[in-house]
Amino acid sequence: MKEEEILQSEQSATAEKDAVDRAFGAENRNRLIDRYFDTSASDGITSTNAWQHVYRLLLWSDPTTGLAHCYESDKSQPGKPWYARSLAFHEWVCSELGTEPDALGHEIDWLFIRACTDLAEAMLRRESRLTEVAAEQRLPYQNRGFPEPGADPELAAIIQDALRPYLAQEPQEEIWRAVTQRVRQFLAVQNKRKNLVGEGFEDVLAQVVRRACDVHEASVRTRSLLYEIPGFNRARQGGKENKVDLAVIRPSMRTLVTAKWSVRADREKQFPTEYDEYINAESESRKFQYVFVTNEFDPARLMRACENLHRNSLMFDYVVHINTNAVRATYGDLSRVRDSAGSSRRRVIEHIDAGRLISLEQWLAALSDQ
Repeated sequence: MKEEEILQSEQSATAEKDAVDRAFGAENRNRLIDRYFDTSASDGITSTNAWQHVYRLLLWSDPTTGLAHCYESDKSQPGKPWYARSLAFHEWVCSELGTEPDALGHEIDWLFIRACTDLAEAMLRRESRLTEVAAEQRLPYQNRGFPEPGADPELAAIIQDALRPYLAQEPQEEIWRAVTQRVRQFLAVQNKRKNLVGEGFEDVLAQVVRRACDVHEASVRTRSLLYEIPGFNRARQGGKENKVDLAVIRPSMRTLVTAKWSVRADREKQFPTEYDEYINAESESRKFQYVFVTNEFDPARLMRACENLHRNSLMFDYVVHINTNAVRATYGDLSRVRDSAGSSRRRVIEHIDAGRLISLEQWLAALSDQ
């Protein structure tokens, strides 16, 4: 193959790689979210049913337990305390969505599954072109025993050892190679989920607010620079320009939302700094709301979000969980629990009862009234 042909093929492969990356990018995510709401929400999006659509789009089954994911996988394995709570959460979700426990996986994770389909199609196109180029590149070395592309002897050996007692005949090498490639692709794609429950969560919330609260598209922004929001200045010279996860801009109120499906410890520490920057950048001397929306189930993290103070006042105007009834069901009966973890869970329930920790339904209803 001529050098220019190889270069052309490499450029084509690069373009295909970009297409693969774009399968989980903002443009494709929003295209898929629009498709979901246009085809799967025929009854419309309301504050009451919004949480169901968020879960159908973003909630997933933990592949190690088969249960709906509500906590870190390593702490939710059989025999550990969060396994019992994961079972309770799974039962609650199935009951509320009207599905059987063994069928929930088919009712949720819509956005990830559709993005994976787009990814698979792009990868097939890419692989077919790369295979042609690779065959030309390997010609000078044929019949010399060079390893085949995609070969993974160690992974293949693990699979072979597990399946050999059940095989009527030994599959050919190319079959094992194809299987190991698919396993590696599956593991690689799973890493893309972080993107969907990061920016994807913000995109889904934006669509929910627009549709459930009848807010104009331009009034709901995702990942805007702070100074692009009316009434906020640029950061000080040399300072980092902040992006706001979600902003809802209405004449009566500007709402700045930090949206985190789950909360890492380092992200928690950034909340006060972020809020300080918002206060310092505000230029109209008008009230704005600082809201935290999450699907976090860890009681200590939820408790801190509800109780964090800034200059002797509560930092968040609203702390919003996708569904506070899910929290109640997951925590279970706390009447006889006496350990410190039980105390944290009871404290979270107290915040729910007091209206400090509210549901997505309650927050959307409040937004609609602004």
